[in-house]
Amino acid sequence: MSVIQFSCEKTLLKNAISIASPAVAAKSSIPALAGLLIQANSQELTISGFDMQTGIRTHVSASVAQEGEVVLDTRLFSDIVRSLPDDMVTFTADDRLMVHLSCGESDFDILGISAADYPDLPEVEDVYSVSIQQKVLRSMIEETAFAVSTNESRPIHTGALFEVGSDGLTMAAVDGFRLAVRREPLEKVEGGAFSFVAPGSALNEVKKICSDAEDGAEITLGKRHILFTVGDTELICRRLEGDFLDYRNAIPRKNPISVVVEAKSLTESIDRVSVMISDKLKSPVRCRFDHDKVYLSAKTGNGEAKDICRVSGDGGGLEIGFNNRYLMEALRYAPADTVRIELNTGISPAVIVPVEGEEKFLYMVLPVRLKNEA
Repeated sequence: MSVIQFSCEKTLLKNAISIASPAVAAKSSIPALAGLLIQANSQELTISGFDMQTGIRTHVSASVAQEGEVVLDTRLFSDIVRSLPDDMVTFTADDRLMVHLSCGESDFDILGISAADYPDLPEVEDVYSVSIQQKVLRSMIEETAFAVSTNESRPIHTGALFEVGSDGLTMAAVDGFRLAVRREPLEKVEGGAFSFVAPGSALNEVKKICSDAEDGAEITLGKRHILFTVGDTELICRRLEGDFLDYRNAIPRKNPISVVVEAKSLTESIDRVSVMISDKLKSPVRCRFDHDKVYLSAKTGNGEAKDICRVSGDGGGLEIGFNNRYLMEALRYAPADTVRIELNTGISPAVIVPVEGEEKFLYMVLPVRLKNEA
């Protein structure tokens, strides 16, 4: 007697597995959590992964002959489906949890795990919610998540802050060395202003799920969890608790020096002098901002590299050092070709903002103290 039976296109099944797999627990005291939960009901198949922190559930159309559920080893199931020809996959599991997969001339028999051992994904009460285009959400995550902290000593900063208000959605990420802020207007905000912090690891998965389309995504805030609904996929993660940095008061904006530069040109100059820098031989990139030019250099045991990048404005000869990666990432992720860099002293943060239009983004990079060279 079969406990579950359905047929589904191989491509749809493969995509659903790849979407849900990142949420599967790498190690767990519950063996079922090391697998994917397969649920067939009415004319739909649901595949879920859950590591007790983040859950991903995606729905795919299928022809269901027998409703039921079973858990399968993630790696094995994924490898089998990936290897199948592009055809219809027939899936049957009997009451002993023996699963038979067939597609074209290929047949596989593998042992499943009882779905009764699989914990329920958290329910998210609809306390607040907001809609945003998938492509906008994806770009906002991409342009801030690089600054999320990996230091577990301040867990709140291992996530990104979302602030929803009448002026739209603001995202902020900080790791103690740099700050990234992105803003976007929203068509409508229901239920008033709200804010929360979502884990960076979960946001990286949301970014992958979002398409480059204008289709909507829904963000729902519950008491302890956040639900991201993107098309046929739902990602549920825990809210991070704690006091996020008061980033607005941390940003110095009355800076006497302001230069305008093409982000790509300055990134390429930093990249060139960074050839001298390695994991073993670290060095800040020394920048001297003069009239219409910035002189860049890096010196290590490997040697010395120098480069010049054209800018508009006068830096007054200010010398300042930066971690090459932090400054490059801020320039690379800036959603504008030309940016304004605001500076004050050699030990004050640099602020990077757009030259024209609304201030939709702001990056702040802390400098590295330079040693005086003879």
